[in-house]
Amino acid sequence: MKNGSFTLPGEAGFEKLTLELAKRWGADVIRDSDGTKLSDEITNAGYGIYSTICIIREHNEWAKKNTDKLQQTFLCTEPVIAADSTLEISLMKDFFAEQFKINDSERAMKYWQVFDRTEDREIGKDSWSYDASKGTVTLKGIAPWHEYTVSFLAYRIWEEISMYNHTTNNWTKEHLMQIDPIWPETREYLRNWMDTWCKEHPTTTVVRFTSMFYNFVWIWGSSERNRHLFSDWASYDFTVSDLALDLFKEQFGYSMTAEDFINKGKLHVTHTPGNKRKADWMKFVNNNVIDFGRELVDLVHSYGKKAYMFYDDSWVGTEPYSDRFTEFGFDGIIKCIFSGFEIRLCAGVKAETHEIRLHPYLFPVGLGGLPTFAPGGDPARDARKYWISARRALLRAKIDRLGLGGYLHLVQDYPDFVQCIEDIADEFRTIKELHEAGAPYVIKTKVAVLHYWGSLRSWTLSGHFHETYMNDLIHVNEALSGLPVDVSFISFEDVKKGCLKDYDVVINAGAMNSAWSGGSAWNDTDLVSRITEWVYNGGTFIGVNEPSATPEGQHVFKTAGLLGVDEDTIDEICHGKWKFDIDKKGAEKYIPNGAFIKLRSKAHLTDGDASVFAEEDGHPVFTEHRFGKGRAFWLSSFETTPENNRMLLNILADCQKDGSDRYITDNLNTECAFYPAGNVLVVINNTEEEQTTAVKTDFGIRSFELKPCETRIVKL
Repeated sequence: MKNGSFTLPGEAGFEKLTLELAKRWGADVIRDSDGTKLSDEITNAGYGIYSTICIIREHNEWAKKNTDKLQQTFLCTEPVIAADSTLEISLMKDFFAEQFKINDSERAMKYWQVFDRTEDREIGKDSWSYDASKGTVTLKGIAPWHEYTVSFLAYRIWEEISMYNHTTNNWTKEHLMQIDPIWPETREYLRNWMDTWCKEHPTTTVVRFTSMFYNFVWIWGSSERNRHLFSDWASYDFTVSDLALDLFKEQFGYSMTAEDFINKGKLHVTHTPGNKRKADWMKFVNNNVIDFGRELVDLVHSYGKKAYMFYDDSWVGTEPYSDRFTEFGFDGIIKCIFSGFEIRLCAGVKAETHEIRLHPYLFPVGLGGLPTFAPGGDPARDARKYWISARRALLRAKIDRLGLGGYLHLVQDYPDFVQCIEDIADEFRTIKELHEAGAPYVIKTKVAVLHYWGSLRSWTLSGHFHETYMNDLIHVNEALSGLPVDVSFISFEDVKKGCLKDYDVVINAGAMNSAWSGGSAWNDTDLVSRITEWVYNGGTFIGVNEPSATPEGQHVFKTAGLLGVDEDTIDEICHGKWKFDIDKKGAEKYIPNGAFIKLRSKAHLTDGDASVFAEEDGHPVFTEHRFGKGRAFWLSSFETTPENNRMLLNILADCQKDGSDRYITDNLNTECAFYPAGNVLVVINNTEEEQTTAVKTDFGIRSFELKPCETRIVKL
């Protein structure tokens, strides 16, 4: 297929290039990108037109007249040690002055808090005072040699994506500010603005909201040595304001505090388990975002246009995996992707159209700061790398559209990139057509990934792959994204409601006390009993790193009885350890050449019955333990590589009731997908080298010689 399902970023001043590439890449839609505009020649060329709006920025004239309606956040000073009974703390010393401004209004200051962090105790308001002229808080009558912090509300005076584009893409226009729709006055202004905008853009067919109202958290510091103090793609810290706190109290009957957000300076990152107060705040924000967001979507629809949401930037509060997301009325969802799990993240949202933005973006440098469309960059190489990660997931889940973002003129000097995108677009359209005929074959193993957030954080942790690379679960997600298995994401509450009967395998992966391992949820004996019974009756539990780990109780791993291993602690130093030999037969069965399990969590055998398939420095790192009719595997760590992905597939395939080995390539550098509706087999080469592979099918064994990165599609 040579045409359709492709969104091209156009650019006024480059009309010839825009229309030539639209034809070459088979585009049916042309879009604008941040910092670009489309000319009449482009909008009248017969293509669908996407127009990008970020509804809470590009309103500086109004924002300057209504500075109290800017979005806010709580900030907390770095701990300062008092040398005597008096201490002065500068509030903005650690923060980027171009991003934040102190909100010292009377309504805001009632939410400020000063803490003795040594004693974890709030200091009464009668013991501190604020000097607005200096931007400092002075503490009196305090204990010397204790650490103290001040938590305060601050306006965000430079919208973070604008800030990023200024520093990365050399934007020179005015710093943009973000306004907060929690205020009735802001909503009224935005309703009128949206109505006028729709009237002034008659050629627009799709309005792409980027995204709704609240950006993911990105706090910058004053020092260039530590510029990025904190970022979390799913954090709600940027949703707070003095009015929101007041409204929350009215609706929920209690007050949130600064400390509910600051959390001893750690903030409530998505990597940590939540609590009722955080859940209530998320519900409060989600209610408000849906309420006003639906108004704007309805307004767009009233002009005969469609509305899509960009699942990045200001997506917080929309919760695309919640049951309420469809209430917005969006016609589509768009996700920028680096990896396979982000393909699955997009595909799983309940929406009519699912669209992805390929990387690299058409920017001079990438998110990591390395050159892309600049001297030293190789965008064609980057595109192939990202495509290899995405393609294996695209074979598993249907995506409707493909596109690029950025500045189109940058591709002029990179003909190999232009050809690469042409090839990718054609492959994508063919894969989409296969999905439209029917779903791909999967092995008879239903997998559930178990963590605190459950389905609400399906296929993600709290960012792109490069922001969460140290966490085992994101690697597990990436591996699963392209494997021929059904995957669901469940919470501990789901388990207690009886969901385990629907699954053959449960995976719990992550560090102790993280949301992904589960933290204190594992102190619930009912939860542990349910999983224990399920395994005893034939289920398979896979634990990675510190599964089910909490420091309380006899075992660190609360599923130690299933796993046959438990984590080493100082309490074990005087206890004997079971000796073990490597189970070579089992190792050969599960571990392909080149696979590895790094020693991250040290553990010992609990009863000597576990089979050890791999060890490092005398410590087991990959084990299997039989329990009743079921079994449990434990891996000290997991990193996604072709070899390790195949190792995980070997475990999952071994859990099949029928033990089928059909439609799995015999070369782990290749993968395949079979589409029964058309008897079509797709075989892919995930390397830059030629590969030979064979696939056992219902029609006999088929062998292939694949070129580097090749996608081979055959009718069986």
